[in-house]
Amino acid sequence: QVQLVESGGGLVQAGGSLRLSCAASGSIISFNTMGWYRQAPGKQRELVATITRGASTNYADSVKGRFTISRANAKNTVYLQMNSLKPEDTAVYYCNGYSSWTGDFWGQGTQVTVSS
Repeated sequence: QVQLVESGGGLVQAGGSLRLSCAASGSIISFNTMGWYRQAPGKQRELVATITRGASTNYADSVKGRFTISRANAKNTVYLQMNSLKPEDTAVYYCNGYSSWTGDFWGQGTQVTVSS
């Protein structure tokens, strides 16, 4: 079973940047789609960005133009570059891998805190 491990979270001031990484223990090509989701305290988990096996991307309206998702298949890693961070981006960020054969896989999450 593939394990997903996130890293790169932390505390940053508003307007700053962070890059999250999601390292998979197996090939990410096995997933139809990989993505980043986030969950703020008291709120439901929400989609941030996804990238397909063919590198097509999709973003939540709230992060368009500020966040960029990318993948490095040779490293079995997916990234989320986050620029112009806002306090409302504060959340636990989760990596997701979806396969039509095996369903959803989730990482343990990494905390991102943006101070005003």
